[in-house]
Amino acid sequence: MEINHFINTIIEEDIRSGKHEKAITRFPPEPNGLLHLGHARAIITNYTMAQQHGGYFNLRFDDTNPVKEDTVFVEGIKKDIAWLGCHWKNLLFASDYFDEMYKRALLLIEKGDAYVDDLSAEEIREYRGDFTTPGKESPYRNRSIKENMDLFIAMKDGQFDDGSRVLRAKIDMASPNINLRDPVIYRIQRATHHNTGDKWCIYPMYDYAHPIEDAIEGITHSLCSLEFEDHRPLYDWVVEHCEMEEVPRQIEFGKLYIAGAVTGKRYIKQLVEEGLVMGWDDPRLITLSGLRRRGIPPMAIHDFIIALGLPKSQGETEIDMLYQYVRDHLKHDAPVTFAVLDPLKLVIDNYPEGQVEYLDVVNNRENPDLGSKSIPFSREVYIEREDFIEQKPNKKWRRLALDVEVRLMHAYFVKANSVVKDDDGNIIEVHCTYDPNTKSGSGFNDRKPNGNIHFVDATHNKKAEIRLFDELITDMDDKDTPFREKINPESLIVKEGFIEEHINPNIGDTFQFARNGYYSVDSDTTKDYIVFNRVVELRSSYKPKAK
Repeated sequence: MEINHFINTIIEEDIRSGKHEKAITRFPPEPNGLLHLGHARAIITNYTMAQQHGGYFNLRFDDTNPVKEDTVFVEGIKKDIAWLGCHWKNLLFASDYFDEMYKRALLLIEKGDAYVDDLSAEEIREYRGDFTTPGKESPYRNRSIKENMDLFIAMKDGQFDDGSRVLRAKIDMASPNINLRDPVIYRIQRATHHNTGDKWCIYPMYDYAHPIEDAIEGITHSLCSLEFEDHRPLYDWVVEHCEMEEVPRQIEFGKLYIAGAVTGKRYIKQLVEEGLVMGWDDPRLITLSGLRRRGIPPMAIHDFIIALGLPKSQGETEIDMLYQYVRDHLKHDAPVTFAVLDPLKLVIDNYPEGQVEYLDVVNNRENPDLGSKSIPFSREVYIEREDFIEQKPNKKWRRLALDVEVRLMHAYFVKANSVVKDDDGNIIEVHCTYDPNTKSGSGFNDRKPNGNIHFVDATHNKKAEIRLFDELITDMDDKDTPFREKINPESLIVKEGFIEEHINPNIGDTFQFARNGYYSVDSDTTKDYIVFNRVVELRSSYKPKAK
């Protein structure tokens, strides 16, 4: 499918004019956490633009801050992007270019475009000024080229303490763009790096490293979210003053925000470390690993991202829009199975004891390729507790009640006659009679049942844990209350139910539970115990929030 938006138009014009032969793009995550749905826009945009314009897509890790980064996140991010179906040509790391970045920093010093500054981080912030106050020059700004060169080499050789000196680009302390007020491009930081070990004790800053990486790799179009728009003049300055042969073009687009979702890495990390969620892949999170574990099809994410278009401004989207694309995929791909989440036993008094018959059922009416199956039916079955009421129902009730007749799906008409209760007054059994002349498919149509409800045979089944999810945080707008106190107690509901006996699923397999929703097999599943996650309800229950 050809994708059209303003970035596609720019790339088309660059190719038509002969500026580029093809589009070469990249996605540069920092491995200090896992990716979320908002990142999917950047990943899919970079990938599809390269594919659509005859080029390729690189995955490059921005690993310039070893204190916060971990190989666990490197592997997790690789898995996430591969799962999305966005295949990179080259797997690269910013640290692959540390030697070249260092040489380019020496070049800047030689040209008088960079200097070593002894100011503290707090003093640098103070000297920088703000949007109404111009910055003032550091007293170390006019050091000689030789002194700067000697100091920077000494920084690299480990002769100074962490944080005692930095290398800054010499640009314009009076610039209206604060990013151009002599930004720091190197700092001293003793930390073992996952890729380079202890070779370096100085590390480049992102705004310096990123354009050099793009230029080295021959990236034609550096596509990023709108937050980097004010950084573009610095990006271009670095490419020009470091005398890079290739000149990439940075283009920004609107960041994707999901209403009511936790997306900040530090917030997710807090939730994980405090044990408030099951991990980075908790299905209540919109991390890509959480969406995968929940059972969201990756192509539904592609459809969602493409349908949103690519705006130039920021915007907020409801997660229910994604869920609709999920339903569109699963209604065709997921076999229908019977599952009872809150079991109530139905005893059919006039059905022969010990008899079991098997009913032929198609797996998915929309997809004949999924074939058919046989499900057992006997004197005792389980139905959903919510499908029965004891009192006389009103005219809108289309399920089972005393003296009311319904069809058990693919089976027979049954009529409820009496109930059995425990000492607390809870119904534990409903006793019924069935009409043997009403078997599904027999052509019987003398009377209409009061509804059509599903069941699971009580003697031929498998137990299952079924997890139902809702919004994790009750009020995202409340910035003062700690996350721990805002966790929605209804965000995870665990049910102990029953499913059809023939189900032997693998982790990640997805099913449509009849009349209920779509469910996926969770990674907590074992040989003897199946755990399902609700992916989405069968139909949207979305209601716009009052403003």
